[in-house]
Amino acid sequence: MSPRPGVRLGIDVGDARVGVAASDPSGTFANPVQTLARDVRELADIEAIAILTAERDVLEIVVGLPRLLSGGEGEAARGARAYAAQLAARVAPVPVRLVDERLTTVGAHQRLRDSGVPGRGQRSVVDQAAAVLILQSALDAEASAGTPAGEVISLGKPRKKERRR
Repeated sequence: MSPRPGVRLGIDVGDARVGVAASDPSGTFANPVQTLARDVRELADIEAIAILTAERDVLEIVVGLPRLLSGGEGEAARGARAYAAQLAARVAPVPVRLVDERLTTVGAHQRLRDSGVPGRGQRSVVDQAAAVLILQSALDAEASAGTPAGEVISLGKPRKKERRR
């Protein structure tokens, strides 16, 4: 099955940095784009992703969800969910999906080591490499299943408070 055509962005959210990857227009291959400094006050990282989204006419954004090995969600997953919600609000109507990213940073370090990038040199590109792994796994899952991977972040309207009688 061939994936839906269109560029996707892959996002690896960390405490200090955000890795960004993009697919080719066919939605087949993921490539590194850049590493952004995390900016929790001004949200410059989210703004930069919004600009990339518009410039590349992005079909959807895939954010890594760092589940625990048990499959549960800890503090890092809650942080990724909050980041994905902020991003979804900024880039709407472009959908934002969360996909399981267990061990992608470990895999990214291993691939960089295998390609000869020394430990010190990995810091600047490991987040991009992790974003590539996140996005490529989502692209591959969609190609094999025929449906997009992960869960869509919902921007549902806030519920009105019930009035007490």
